[in-house]
Amino acid sequence: MPATSPAPLTVGFDLDMTLLDTRPGIRATYQALSAETGTYVDADLVVTRLGPPLLDEIRNWFPADETERAADRYRELYRDHAFAPTVALPGARAAVEAVRAHGGRVAVITGKYEPNARLHLEHAGLTVDVLVGDLWAETKGEALRAHGASIYVGDHLGDIVGARHAEAVAVAVATGPYGADELSAAGADVVLPDLTGFPEWLERHLGSR
Repeated sequence: MPATSPAPLTVGFDLDMTLLDTRPGIRATYQALSAETGTYVDADLVVTRLGPPLLDEIRNWFPADETERAADRYRELYRDHAFAPTVALPGARAAVEAVRAHGGRVAVITGKYEPNARLHLEHAGLTVDVLVGDLWAETKGEALRAHGASIYVGDHLGDIVGARHAEAVAVAVATGPYGADELSAAGADVVLPDLTGFPEWLERHLGSR
């Protein structure tokens, strides 16, 4: 019987606070939205809890009948305020390159509005094979499974849920709202301080398969 070829390597990454430090741009966008609408938003608080869907955050500041309109306007303002101050997090480029060095595909699975996520990646000069936006927790897992990802790297507890849902290895980086102990307690298979250690971990992981 012929040997079965292993599935090609696909590694999923979250975007905000995993690959990119989007806090300055998100802060600036919320400040612009607040100024335009006259609705108070504590932008400094908002950027400490990035991860869940935009509407979840918008509901903290706007009445129920205004949330959809506020979210749409936020996405529009985002293009004017968010890209310039955003930078790649330490190790992000090397992590993407490490996947490619092993012949793998890079999938960004994010909760961010997909058109804006694409512009973020272009601005940062990060090229990926797959981008899927507007997902969270289990729905991230569905996308990971659909694209054959065996590893998912993220900074949020919701990213660990997504990895588990896809039966992928959950690699957590402590560059977002949670520390290493919290990420480990939530079920991450691997916890790294940031992405600088990812290429070495990937080398070991693939060598042990």
